[in-house]
Amino acid sequence: MPKIKKKRMGFVIDLTPLVDITFLLLTFLMFTAKFKSEAEAEKQFTIRRPTASPDTTRLPERDLAIINIAIDDKNPNDTSYYYGLTNTKDLLQVYQLVPEIPQEYYNKALVKVDTTVLGKLIRATLSVRSSTRFAIDADRRVRYKWVEDAMNIMRRNRAFVFNFVTDKRRAEEEKAGGK
Repeated sequence: MPKIKKKRMGFVIDLTPLVDITFLLLTFLMFTAKFKSEAEAEKQFTIRRPTASPDTTRLPERDLAIINIAIDDKNPNDTSYYYGLTNTKDLLQVYQLVPEIPQEYYNKALVKVDTTVLGKLIRATLSVRSSTRFAIDADRRVRYKWVEDAMNIMRRNRAFVFNFVTDKRRAEEEKAGGK
């Protein structure tokens, strides 16, 4: 055993790198933090947006009312509404409830109508069979105003759920961006 004991030297930790890292983390967090604006802090409601997915189901073959919006082939400036039902039993009843439909059209599947008669036909269809589904089939050349008017007429007559009839895109159109 040695007679002289060496003094123990305490170890010293240099805190400079620790302080540097702490300040770097603090500045990083300050720059990346997102603070609420006053408008967000005062907001007392939450908006839940509906989720949407493409509907690949087919139109029903029974109990369907179709509103066609078409351009006349002979007169390209003439756009008209045509109304038709797939259920032939209901067709006669619906046409009889609307006095503006002449009797010679009672056996026709499609009837050319204006906006007031279209509203009456929609109401009559729902009164005859409330489970009837509606569809809008419009020519791609028709101005949106015609489709919007048809949707507004349907809304006013309590037909809130309806389908749009479209064509499926071909693979070449999807690759090219489709038109």
